[in-house]
Amino acid sequence: MSETETRQSQGVGDSVLRSDGALKVTGEFAYSSDLYLADMVWGATLRSPHPSAWIRSIDIGPALAMPGVFAVLTHEDVPGEKFYGLERRDQPVLAVDQVRYQGEPVALVAADHPERARRAAKAIVVDYELREAVTDPRRAAFDPDCPRVHDSGNVLRHQPVRVGSEFSAPVVVTGEYEVGMQDQAFLGPESGLAVPAEDGGVDLYVATQWLHVDRDQVAPCLGLPAEKVRVTLAGVGGAFGAREDLSMQVHACMLALRTGRPVKIVYGREESFFGHVHRHPARMRYEHGATREGKLVYVKAEILLDGGAYCSSSPAVVGNAASLGVGPYEVGNIRVDAYGVYSNNPPCGAMRGFGAVQACFAYESQMDKLAEACGLDPVEIRIRNAVSQGSRLATGQVIDSPAPLAGMLRELAAMPLPPASGDDLLDMPGGVSQTTRGEGVRRGVGYGVGIKNICFSEGFDDYSTARVRVELLGGEPHVLVHTAAAEVGQGLVTVQEQIARTELGIDRVTVATADTAVGSAGSSSASRQSYVTGGAVRAACEAVRERLGKLRADGSTLAEVLERTGPVEETRVYRHRPTFPMDPVTGQGDSHTQLALCVHRAVVDVDVELGLVKVVELAAVQDVGRILNPIALEGQIHGGSAQGLGLALMEEIQVSGGVVRNPSFTDYLIPTALDMPPMKVSILENPDPHAPYGLRGAGEPPTLSSTPAVAAAVRAATGLELPRVPIRPHDIALNG
Repeated sequence: MSETETRQSQGVGDSVLRSDGALKVTGEFAYSSDLYLADMVWGATLRSPHPSAWIRSIDIGPALAMPGVFAVLTHEDVPGEKFYGLERRDQPVLAVDQVRYQGEPVALVAADHPERARRAAKAIVVDYELREAVTDPRRAAFDPDCPRVHDSGNVLRHQPVRVGSEFSAPVVVTGEYEVGMQDQAFLGPESGLAVPAEDGGVDLYVATQWLHVDRDQVAPCLGLPAEKVRVTLAGVGGAFGAREDLSMQVHACMLALRTGRPVKIVYGREESFFGHVHRHPARMRYEHGATREGKLVYVKAEILLDGGAYCSSSPAVVGNAASLGVGPYEVGNIRVDAYGVYSNNPPCGAMRGFGAVQACFAYESQMDKLAEACGLDPVEIRIRNAVSQGSRLATGQVIDSPAPLAGMLRELAAMPLPPASGDDLLDMPGGVSQTTRGEGVRRGVGYGVGIKNICFSEGFDDYSTARVRVELLGGEPHVLVHTAAAEVGQGLVTVQEQIARTELGIDRVTVATADTAVGSAGSSSASRQSYVTGGAVRAACEAVRERLGKLRADGSTLAEVLERTGPVEETRVYRHRPTFPMDPVTGQGDSHTQLALCVHRAVVDVDVELGLVKVVELAAVQDVGRILNPIALEGQIHGGSAQGLGLALMEEIQVSGGVVRNPSFTDYLIPTALDMPPMKVSILENPDPHAPYGLRGAGEPPTLSSTPAVAAAVRAATGLELPRVPIRPHDIALNG
């Protein structure tokens, strides 16, 4: 195969195998929990067992007296600012005078062995004065007599959307819906290694989603300038939003600077459930009005999101829920009120779908109710109201790129349905544990539609930086791409390689480890990295190509030019088009960069006597603008669908009185390979003229529409209303 043929099979649009794939499959890939230095010590965290309490005193003496213990730290030992946070600096590095949720960090220990560190942490004596925990988000938001979780009040953000004034219609359907607290359930627990440096700073190697925002939160807490906190991405075992906030970063650095030795912290699985944010649980009230022909006249909605003890990214989650709260439908009259509130429940923040998931479950449930009230097929009512290019969102923003929702729905509905299940127990709900032999099994089919914003919104300065270097290595041209973009399992490293090969025509490409030695790439969230970091890598490659073109004007080969001039390097920053904040009163404004659509059909078999559900098949149609890597993209759609299925049927952090009841994978259930059905996937390419290569972010949309599709299918099989996800066996068996 010639060099040109090799390059063409490894560029943009090709199914390129991931360079880290074989290592991960064989177990040879180094994750952050595998980090090791010969002289390192181990850190451990003491956490509050109470969701709400005053701290009367902390006695660290028993821990300090234990052999092998190097340091025990409390809030008094924080060298700089005592609070950090993504949007508000409201979260203490270590609890100061109170704790606001179960699992809040209170003290730190460094010891010569991880078990010794854990035992020393347990030896610390904390005197708590218990107080009432605020655990009902509705009470937190609307009861003036409710205790305040923070002095600023319990409402983090209230975002209204107001359009039109006609709120009556011949056909009206209402509903109250609830979404439970979902965990990201990544496989690699929080971990990292902090190494004290000779200049008084610290080098932090950590599994994260956003290197620069980690640095910019850690440095002030350490009392150090940003340049003395150097952050390098360690191997990440999944993220899905949970690594956007800090976990052990400041703690490891504090212990390293105190002991003068490298400090490694690795959370156990139970601690991990307390060490990161979760998906906001939601309570929602909706009212849809339509003509008898099923054309929407108005939508009213109240969306209440429980942010837990600290702010995290809750304001942005509220903005997404408000702006996308009526779905991808044309509606002339809208009244939405979205709230994010503080409580003494576990902190909630970013998770795949980020506010749009919760709203999608509610508005899609409403569309099914409306279809029944109007005597229409659930696909037809969606087609009659579907947005298209030129339609206006609830915020007044015009969709100015292809949005072929009606066609996507027609294609989905035309896909053949799976055959009826046989008599084999393996094909039945519950599998071989099926005790009724299938007498109560009913089949149902349901549909779901979702719309998700891509990239950061509401005026956030969203950009990425890329440095591209072309040089001779071993006598052959070689490309080095350096960004701070976090590879969290989505295949971003491979996409950067593909772009460099496509733009420079050089097959040998290496992507450097992401770190803060190059400019920020923002977070690996909001389905944004292919867009912004892909745009930055492309721009830097174009600049390098232009320079090389001038140097080769005399007819020299690329190798001759590089041998004569040395390496050629360019750095470029890429920003997408500007966005604007939503109006605080009307919710109007061009708040989003790009929007993506996905539609799902679910086929389920339900044992209505036992409450068991088997998802027989999922089918999806998604428009991605331009495919960069087909095999990786299909994996994203499968993965997002799996998380949506999990939210529909099994995934929920059980919280009672502010206390987590199931912090383990024994009791927090996630879909396995046996729970995931065969999938039919149709991927459309309708390029967005505003985006690099015309691409459209693809990681999050399938998480939205899969959940309501599965829920609708279960409703169709059972005839039950089922207004809450996850749908539990007793919701079916005890309500039939």
